[in-house]
Amino acid sequence: MKRTVPFVKVIIGSRRGIALLTVLWVLAILMVIVFSFSFATRTEIQATLSFKEGLEKKFLAEAGMERAILELFYRKQNLSLEGSDPWKTDGTAYSGQLGEGSYTVKVFDESGKVDINSHPEVILRNLVANLGLEEETVNTIVDSILDWKDADDFHRLQGAESDYYQSLANPYKAKNAPFETVEELLLVKGVTPRILYGGDKKKGLIHFITVQGKSNKVNLNAAPREVLLAVPGMTVAMAEGILIYRQEQEIKNIQEIMGILGDQQALILPFVTVASSTTFTIESMGFTKSKQAGYGLRATISLTGDNKSPCLYFKSPALLMEKDGSSE
Repeated sequence: MKRTVPFVKVIIGSRRGIALLTVLWVLAILMVIVFSFSFATRTEIQATLSFKEGLEKKFLAEAGMERAILELFYRKQNLSLEGSDPWKTDGTAYSGQLGEGSYTVKVFDESGKVDINSHPEVILRNLVANLGLEEETVNTIVDSILDWKDADDFHRLQGAESDYYQSLANPYKAKNAPFETVEELLLVKGVTPRILYGGDKKKGLIHFITVQGKSNKVNLNAAPREVLLAVPGMTVAMAEGILIYRQEQEIKNIQEIMGILGDQQALILPFVTVASSTTFTIESMGFTKSKQAGYGLRATISLTGDNKSPCLYFKSPALLMEKDGSSE
């Protein structure tokens, strides 16, 4: 009997040790489960907060867009909200505050852009060249744009027709008809997303072109610097002079700026006008309190005689360009 007692104690001690190890393993597993659940919960909370903030930014951007439409109707009636001047349609930035959120909105008269369906080839070629692209790329893009919208199948020197597009990995045919949207340019030979949308603090074609211009002349009251410089005969000094002049007042008659155009006026005048259109692009960006990573919207609207504003184009979210050339 004296020999069996230690043996029994060893067995009992072993069982207690196994039980302790089992409890420790169970605790470890439970801790892993708890930490996993905590991480998943935290991730869900962050995702929910991010979604909520994104939705708030979108609504703020929409508020900015509605404010811009209101201002355009006031402008059409030669009116303005009390305590403010009529909004300019040359891309001037306007801001508004809503609670802790805010929006920044710009209005662009489409007559101040280059209409790829109706403007002369020389203006389109100058505009593309002013983006800083190589001459061969410029010629390829411009010739291909002209081939895309013309009715025949004969391609220009560096252009492309259906035979080229049919040879691609995902073949399609040249449209042989006017452009319906500016994004359609991505189907054209030579045009890349970077060229169209911009990048590395450089603006892309999308900021200077339109398919809603309804004119073959550039509106000097609304054209940005890049479009002004695309007009034949226009120099940097002339473009800067026009921009400075219209900061103070709208150009009512081209005769007002004859001194700025100088001896180049005979070359410039056939390509320009001071008449505005009824079609506008609105770029609006909403920000929450953090003021970081705003939500962008871009829409093109037309003001009709019955005080309506049908939407011709809408993009959400949209890549918008900031003053310094960076994009949001």
